[in-house]
Amino acid sequence: MGKTLDVITIGRSSVDLYGAQIGGRLEDMASFNKYIGGSPTNIAAGTARLGLKSALITRVGDEHMGRFITEELRKEGVDTRGVVTDPERLTALVLLGIRDQEQFPLIFYRDNCADMALCEDDIDEGFITQARAVVATGTHLSHSRTEAAVLKALNIARGNGMQTALDIDYRPNLWGLSGHGDGENRFIASDAVTAKLQRTLHLFDLIVGTEEEFHIAGGTTDTIQALRNVRKVSGATLVCKRGPMGAVAFTGEIADTLDEGQSGPGFPIEVFNVLGAGDGFMSGLLKGWLTDRDWPTALTYANACGAFAVSRHGCTPAYPSWAELEFFLQRGVKEKALRKDAELEQVHWATNRKGDWSTMRVFAFDHRMQMEALDGATPEKIGAFKELCLQACKQVADGRPGYGLLVDSRLGRDALYKAAGTGLWIGRPVEWPGSRPLTLEPEIGPDFGGLNEWPLDHVVKVLCFYHPDDTPEMRADHEATVTRLFHAARRNRLEFLLEVIPSKAGPVDDDTTAKVIRRFYELGVYPDWWKLEPMTSDAAWQKTVQAIEENDPNTRGIVVLGLGAGEAALKESFEVAARFPLVKGFAVGRTIFADAAQAWMTGAMSDADAVAQMTDNFARLCGHWDAARGED
Repeated sequence: MGKTLDVITIGRSSVDLYGAQIGGRLEDMASFNKYIGGSPTNIAAGTARLGLKSALITRVGDEHMGRFITEELRKEGVDTRGVVTDPERLTALVLLGIRDQEQFPLIFYRDNCADMALCEDDIDEGFITQARAVVATGTHLSHSRTEAAVLKALNIARGNGMQTALDIDYRPNLWGLSGHGDGENRFIASDAVTAKLQRTLHLFDLIVGTEEEFHIAGGTTDTIQALRNVRKVSGATLVCKRGPMGAVAFTGEIADTLDEGQSGPGFPIEVFNVLGAGDGFMSGLLKGWLTDRDWPTALTYANACGAFAVSRHGCTPAYPSWAELEFFLQRGVKEKALRKDAELEQVHWATNRKGDWSTMRVFAFDHRMQMEALDGATPEKIGAFKELCLQACKQVADGRPGYGLLVDSRLGRDALYKAAGTGLWIGRPVEWPGSRPLTLEPEIGPDFGGLNEWPLDHVVKVLCFYHPDDTPEMRADHEATVTRLFHAARRNRLEFLLEVIPSKAGPVDDDTTAKVIRRFYELGVYPDWWKLEPMTSDAAWQKTVQAIEENDPNTRGIVVLGLGAGEAALKESFEVAARFPLVKGFAVGRTIFADAAQAWMTGAMSDADAVAQMTDNFARLCGHWDAARGED
């Protein structure tokens, strides 16, 4: 029978809280970025990004941080059937910082944490044998209960002809050898730890560690002798990581020098953050190992993935996709500080986005100016009506993927908040309605710092009435605002939707929209989404699509706006747009809500009737799009 999984990792799982400020003490951190962490968790995600079918066995708490880990793993494509929810213990936390290029302080919050309660009962033979390989990490050999779980998994694997690997992952304070404030320490000699490790080394086909980690496994600080001591008890391939000098593999006898081992090329990059680099390395190594590459190739993958990790903030977020790794290996290093390589960072961002939004049916009730102009409208009533719009959107979506909404936070705040966790795509406008030149809502702030308050699943949407024939001053104003906003969105890890409506600013032809798109790419603006007015000619769509694909082959795509057009006109425009795969769907508002809003604001329509009418309108538009696309 074919295997459904390539690799199962087993062991630590935590939430990493990374200090957002660089160059200060951990005591001086003012804010933290939240990522998944723990060596096996990082490796599961890292290998999934590289295209392996990965799974994780661990425990998390029955609380918000535990749910965060499982949700993030699923977004990364990791199988979470082996993640046990522990009702009694909290998810582990780690606080980390980047002091300078050599100091990376961290504190482990792991007292009676969930993952250290992993036990033999959590190891299911039927699940283990679905994989080709099991990867263990050293920390879970430090306690009798977790050691028993790991050994059970390894013995099942070996009994079923599977491959096994160990990342030594030595943290002295997790073995009880130093205090809570010593999390950064990577080596303390211990005969007891050496003996514990050596009792298990025979169970592995691959053993990976730094020189210091082989020192603890081999019981001596002489690296060659340590490797030879490990070889005495294990026939595994031994991969020794050497930092900036790359890594070497020994499949047989240990040579007299590390330079005599098999190696792959290293990469001359700036060291920014070493935390998690080993897990990135291991992810690349496993990709090569489990796809039957030779050791120099596998080590090349590993060294490159380690280089990415060393150059970026965070552990898992730093790891590359397979497309990114291929791009990097083909193109090479252009900027030693990889996080400052704009071309590479765009590939990293675009190929690691989460969520399948290949179909977009979006109810846009972010309109403010049009609603404020209605008879009977007040800010309070507009807010209440937008909650009815949300109800209609949810009824049509009915929990299915491919649906979303656009809603503002000034008049639609309550609807915006209630949309969280519904599974709907959420876009949020930032432009001041009707502004030309473009200005933003006051909440965004003069420094655009308001985006720092946004949840990560909100998409920054900005409408710009930009035309190629605008005055140079007008174009420069638009361009400066959009460019700053794009970079602020990226800095805050938010996707960006750029809506352009040139027809509201001047005459248009088949080339107009394509010209606008090319100009923004020239400025270094790479929207995740384009929101474009409907075009009725194939020529206009062909030029538009070409302008995007030539500049960003990894874009999310295009959604078509409505401009308040009637249903028949929209249906016709859908039939044209749907011929182009890059057009993923629509984002329509007034066609759906206009009549209901007008009647409801004056008291001529009940809540239930307004929701029913908008539900019917939205559902019909969804049907028109699906029919145009040739879907059921």
